[in-house]
Parts: sequence; structure tokens; C-alpha cells
Amino acid sequence: MTTTTSWRTILMICASTTLVVIGDAAGTKLTAAGFSQTFVAWARFALAAILIAPFCGVRLAETPKFFDWRLILRGALISAAVICILQALRTEPMANVFGGFFVSPIVSYFLSALVLKERITLPRTLLLLVSFAGVLIVVRPGFGMSAGMLTALLAGALHGSYLVATRWLAGGYRPRFLLLSQLVIGGVLLIPFAFAALPPITGWAVLFLVISSLGSAGGNMLLVLVNRVTPAGVVAPLIYFQLVAAVGVGWVAFGQWPDLISLTGLTIIAVAGVSSVWFAGRGR
Repeated sequence: MTTTTSWRTILMICASTTLVVIGDAAGTKLTAAGFSQTFVAWARFALAAILIAPFCGVRLAETPKFFDWRLILRGALISAAVICILQALRTEPMANVFGGFFVSPIVSYFLSALVLKERITLPRTLLLLVSFAGVLIVVRPGFGMSAGMLTALLAGALHGSYLVATRWLAGGYRPRFLLLSQLVIGGVLLIPFAFAALPPITGWAVLFLVISSLGSAGGNMLLVLVNRVTPAGVVAPLIYFQLVAAVGVGWVAFGQWPDLISLTGLTIIAVAGVSSVWFAGRGR
């Protein structure tokens, strides 16, 4: 890549991860006001699907593929992950939640080896174990780990499984179709649970719903655009910028700042994760 392209790629990925975190922050404001996690997740999927559909170029012949049970499973995994992370954000600082959530690459790595027979290497395994140690520092099991942090770990495990499902299906579907399918399927799956009890929908609630949906849709669309022209080995390390975004957005939106122990764990996760991707890009 040229220097210009490199900087453009970095800025797009940083913007992508920040938008997703902003979407989660808006969702947290809504759940704090009495909206259920299922409603917020449903609105996020539904509005994002409407916004993204015109850019996905879905052909009529592709519509039966939405009923593929494998796509439905993938949509269920990402839907459950979003609900879990919204639940965790109700009670825990944003940076800590994303620290726990970053168990996702670890689950994805080992599950891919088990299910997809992908290669395991010693350097990457050791670095991912170091990253897992960072996760443990953040969530602090056995030292008063809260239900919220346990839910953040569950969200990461579900997301890691979703990533494996994505790799499993990547050869048979276009990237933009995969993105739209998860939004449409997620929205449909959540309809029965989304409207059980709703507080009054005020103007500010609509605003935060739009911010949550636009954050998710914009972040995912930017990532799709980057992945079309940039090698995965370049994109993957920059995803860890999400931890930085979570610290910044958590501070601005909620006045939260991680304590020294949590910051140490977040730093370990990011450094070990980026190093693991670096080794993967060199076949080690």
C-alpha cells in the first residue's frame, strides 16, 4: 500500500470501530431509560438493514438464500452477542466490557482450529494466551467478578463463534450479502421479543435509536469497504483500536475511566492481540 492509502485505511478502521462503540453507548442510554436490550438490538438491526440494503446490490435470485439455516445460525449468534453486550453495559464501565468482549478472537482462533481445521501455531497460541491473561485481569474472576462482566465474556464467546461462522460461509456468499443477511435475520429473529414492554418513545429516544443504528451500520459498512481493498492482515490489528475508542467514549459519555488494573489488562489484550495478528500475517 502507498503511504496515502495506509493512512486512509487506518482512519477508516479507527472511524469504523469508534462508530460501533458510539452505537453501543447510545444503546446503553436507551436501556438505562427503560428500553429492553431486545428492543434496542432489534431497532439497531432493522434500521441498519434499511440503510445498508441499497448499497448491497442484492439480486432477486439471492433472496432464497436468506433462509439458509447456516445464515440463520450466524444471525442468531450476532443477535445474542449484541443483546449480551448491551446487558453488560448497563452495569459495567464501557472499557471493561470491551476488555471482556475481546475474548472473541481467542474463542475464534481455537474454535476455527476445531471446526474448520485451521492451522494452530505456537507463537500465536502463546500470544493469545497472554491476551486471555489480560482479559482475566479486566474481568477479575474470583475477585468479585460481577454478573455484568460474565455477560461481557458471554458476548465475546458468541461473537467469536459468529466470526467462525462467517469464515465458514465466506466462500459461498458475497461480503455485502453476508452483512445484510445478518442484519435482516437478526431483525426478524428479535421481533417476538422486542415489543413486550416499551416506555414512551420520546424525541430523544428516537434520536438515540438513530445514533445506535447509524453507528452500527456505518461502522460495519466502513469495515466492508476497507476489506474490499485491504489485506486482512492489515485490517485485523487495527480492530484493537476499539479498546481505545471504548475508553474514550466511556469517559465522554458516562464519565467512566478504567482503574490502573483494568488499564493494564486492556493494554495486555491490545499488544498481545496485535502481535498475534502480526505472526499470523507471516504464517507463524
